[in-house]
Amino acid sequence: MLVLTYSYRIYPDLEQELQMLNWLETCRQVYNYAVGERKDWIDSRKCSVNACTLQKEYIIPADTPYPNYYRQKKALTEAKKTNPELKAVHSQVLQDVMGRVDAAFVAFHQKRTGFPRFKKFGRMRSFLFPQIKGEAIDGNSIKLPKIGQVPINLHRPIPEGFALKAVRVVRKHSGWYAMLILKADVDVPDIPPEGHALGLDVGLEYFLSTSDGEQVSRPRFFNKLHRKLKSLQRRLKGKQKGSKNWLKLIERIGRVHENIANYRLDWQFKLAHHLCDRAGIIFVEDLDFRTLAKGFLGQQMVDAGLGQFVNIVLPWVCWKRGVYYSKVNPRGTSQECPECGAQVRKELKDRIHHCGECGSIKPRDVASAQVIRNRGLSVVGLTADEIACGRVLSGALPRQDRTKQVVAGAIR
Repeated sequence: MLVLTYSYRIYPDLEQELQMLNWLETCRQVYNYAVGERKDWIDSRKCSVNACTLQKEYIIPADTPYPNYYRQKKALTEAKKTNPELKAVHSQVLQDVMGRVDAAFVAFHQKRTGFPRFKKFGRMRSFLFPQIKGEAIDGNSIKLPKIGQVPINLHRPIPEGFALKAVRVVRKHSGWYAMLILKADVDVPDIPPEGHALGLDVGLEYFLSTSDGEQVSRPRFFNKLHRKLKSLQRRLKGKQKGSKNWLKLIERIGRVHENIANYRLDWQFKLAHHLCDRAGIIFVEDLDFRTLAKGFLGQQMVDAGLGQFVNIVLPWVCWKRGVYYSKVNPRGTSQECPECGAQVRKELKDRIHHCGECGSIKPRDVASAQVIRNRGLSVVGLTADEIACGRVLSGALPRQDRTKQVVAGAIR
C-alpha cells in the first residue's frame, strides 16, 4: 500500500469559512474536555490521603474506569443528543479529535512528548474527514461533507492509479488548504545499497559537509526577514489585545513566519535533490536534534531546520529518487581518522583534522562525513573499493529501471 499526501489551496466563501471556523472551535473544546477528563482521572489516583491541596481536590469514585479512546467516543455520542453545537459538526470529524487525544497520551506514555496540554483559542488549525469518496473532486471543486462544494486549485494532477481516501482541511495564515490523502494498492520494493556512497555531516558552521569534500553554507532564513518581523512585533505591542488592528497584525506576523518556513522547505528540497543526483547511497548521523535545539545555539538550530532536513525531507526525496538512505551511530565521528581509524582528539574550536598516524589533513567536517560513510558501508556489508568498482547486488535492478518499475506498478 502506497500513501501520498497532496496539498491544494481551496477558496471557501464567507459562509463556508465561518462554518469551518466554528467547527475548529468546537473541535478545540472537545479536545480540551477529553484531555481534562483524563487529567482529572489521573490526578484523583495520585493524591496522598494525608496531604490534600489547600485549594480543592477533585474526587472520582475508585470504581470509575479510565476514560480511554472508546469510552470517550461513546460519551461523545451521548453528548451530541443534548448539545446542538456537536451535532452541527460531522460525526467522523469529532471522532478523529478523540483519536488525536489518544495519540497524544500514547506519545506521552512512550516518553516521546510531554503531558498533553490544553489548546488555546485559535490553536486548533485542522480537522479530518477520514472517509471520503473519490468522486468528491469534480472539475475545479471538491465536495466536503456538510460544507458543500468548495473551489480548489488543482495545480498538479492527481497521479493515475491512486484513489482519494481522506481529506484534511488546514487553516493557515495565507488561507485554507485541503490535504488529499491518496492510496494505491502497490508494493514498493526496498531500495538496495548500490552506487556511489555519500556520508553527510550536518552542523551550524556549514549546513552539511559531504564525504566528497563539498561543503554547503548554512542559510539564514530568519535573518532575512528579521527586520520586518521585528517592526511588526513592535507595532503589535501598542495595539489593544483582541482589537481588529491587533488581529490584522497577528495575521501579517503569521504570514511572515509562514514565508520563512516555505523558504526553508523549498531550499532543503532542492538541496536533497542535488545530493541524490550525486549518490546512490546516503548515510547521516542518528542525532537527537530536539536536545540540540535546547542549547545556547537553539535559535540557530531551529532556523537551520536540521531535524526537518535529516528526518523528513532527505528520506522522502531519497525514497522517491531510489537512493538508499540510512543512519549510523554518531559517537566519536569527529574524533576518528577516516583514513587509518586512529583516534584524533579535537576540541570544538579545532576545525582542521590532522592525523599524526597517517598524516591526513582535511577539514574537520569533511573527515567526519567520511567516517560516517565508512561506518554506513560497514553496516550494509560493503567497502569503499566495492562501491568504487560499481558492484551491484545480485538480483537488484539499476536505479533508473527500478524507479520505472515502481511507477509502472502504481499506474497499473
